[in-house]
Amino acid sequence: MKFNKPKFWDTKNSFYSYLLLPLSLILLIFIFFKKKFTQTLKFEIPIICIGNIYVGGTGKTPTSILLARELFKMGRRPAIVRKFYEGHEDEHVYIQNEFKNLILSKSRDSGINEAEKNSNDIVILDDGFQDYKIKKDLNILCFNSNQLTGNGFVLPAGPLRENLNSLRRAHIVLINGDQKKDFEQKLLKINKNLNIFYSHYKPLNMDEFKNKKILALAGIGNPENFFKLIEKNNLMIEEKIIFPDHYKFSYDEISKIIVRAKSKNLQIMMTEKDYFKVKHFKLEKLKFLKVSLEINKKQEFLNKVNEFYV
Repeated sequence: MKFNKPKFWDTKNSFYSYLLLPLSLILLIFIFFKKKFTQTLKFEIPIICIGNIYVGGTGKTPTSILLARELFKMGRRPAIVRKFYEGHEDEHVYIQNEFKNLILSKSRDSGINEAEKNSNDIVILDDGFQDYKIKKDLNILCFNSNQLTGNGFVLPAGPLRENLNSLRRAHIVLINGDQKKDFEQKLLKINKNLNIFYSHYKPLNMDEFKNKKILALAGIGNPENFFKLIEKNNLMIEEKIIFPDHYKFSYDEISKIIVRAKSKNLQIMMTEKDYFKVKHFKLEKLKFLKVSLEINKKQEFLNKVNEFYV
């Protein structure tokens, strides 16, 4: 799905949100009956789901990659399973560049079956918290501290796929960004057994952009998170260009942006995911910000993960 996120999704007391609330109520009713009448499938292989309830931009895929790598280091044979969506090739290429064992399938259950046939001994579902037919051993929900739950409403009045009561199905919450004590308390009131951890993105090639004026380009779920990361590292953004999530760039579009940047003496900085969409054009002047996801108290996090499926 390619769309620019409405600004009112992160705004309290928006007229548009209240206007759309009846449609959100219909969605909640649909979710209720879907849960009630969906038959759950159980698998022999342990299943860890990295999901979210806020639409896009919460760090599910980097978390899936990090966890897969860590489990591999421990001697496990993990596979990342994703449901195939046409137009999401950027994420598929990104994952395979970081972790080779990716299974794409039209349904997650068939992907899990393939992992079992391939002698994998653990599955990491990159997304799938709302796939109610799959019994998970561990649900990890990702949030970003810049958005948290936005205006708190369910689609289309707000950015949530489900309401906060869905946290009762979660075991671990991973918040990317600054600590939010009030938010932690809010979540713990819903599920007192939640284990809450934090993560952050560590820039790896920031020196390439020092003393340069930046044209920041992003086609991701929450582009402001990318811009804030740049500014947090004391770089000056002169211009921002935003495209919808999973946007498929054309050669002409990128060429025009390059000419524009050159005329203003700006250095183009893209997200890594966006760069994978355009690198085959082999155009000069395109650079991306390379980041690694770092989990605070990583060993404690991994120990907690192991408790649920060992």
